[in-house]
Amino acid sequence: MKDCLFCRIIRGEKPADFVYQDDKAVALNNPYPQAKTHILVIPRKHLSSIEGMEKEDESLVGHLFRVAKKVAQEKGLSGYHLIINTGEVQEIPHLHLHLVSPDIKHLP
Repeated sequence: MKDCLFCRIIRGEKPADFVYQDDKAVALNNPYPQAKTHILVIPRKHLSSIEGMEKEDESLVGHLFRVAKKVAQEKGLSGYHLIINTGEVQEIPHLHLHLVSPDIKHLP
């Protein structure tokens, strides 16, 4: 999607503080963190939300969870939250995980 903020970040049109990248996903520090560690794990493929997921996207979504686990381990987190927003609470219409340390201020 051309105007999607996350797609623009992935294409390098907007700056981001990446902590992980591969051919399927990126992870970046949230510029508006709600906790000491607040990382967004985003698929390179544009999916509007978990509601827009098709059967062929199952392995991609599983990959997002593996990326979150890897990043959490690299950050030394022994516990963390993984949050997926959808519908009216989803601010950016591109599927993503919030990887958040336990000191979260409020749900993103």
